[in-house]
Amino acid sequence: MKRLPDWKPRLMSYLVRAARRPFKEGEHDCALFLAGGVEAMTGEDYAAPYRGRYSTTLGGLRILKKDGFEDHVALAAHHLKEKPVAFAGVGDGAAVPTSDGPALGIVQGEGIYLLTPARIAIYPLLRAHKVFEV
Repeated sequence: MKRLPDWKPRLMSYLVRAARRPFKEGEHDCALFLAGGVEAMTGEDYAAPYRGRYSTTLGGLRILKKDGFEDHVALAAHHLKEKPVAFAGVGDGAAVPTSDGPALGIVQGEGIYLLTPARIAIYPLLRAHKVFEV
C-alpha cells in the first residue's frame, strides 16, 4: 500500500472523527481503528470484509480464524509489512500487549494512539511488540 500525497491531513481528520465515535465491536474497535487509519492514508480498507460482521471480540476472532488468521494482529501483518519498532514512523501501525490481549494502534511520534472502550489512549511506543509499515 502506498500513502496518498495528502496522507497527513487525512490521518489527522480521521483521528479527530475516531475520537468522537463510541467504541463498538465490529464497527469501531481497535482492529478497525488501525484499518481505518490505513484507509485514510492510502484509500485502501483491508478490513472491509469484516466490518459489521461481528459484535463481540470472540465473534471477530471466530471469523478471522475461518479466514486463516490467528487474530486481528495477524490480519494486519498479512496486509502491512512488519518492521523494527525502532524504525516506527508517524502513521505506522503498532501492536501493543494489553490486559485484554493485543491491541492495534497508530504510531504518533513517541506514542501510539490506541482505541479503548473508554477513549483514545496514548501508550508509549516502547510498549509495542510489533510495528507495521503503512
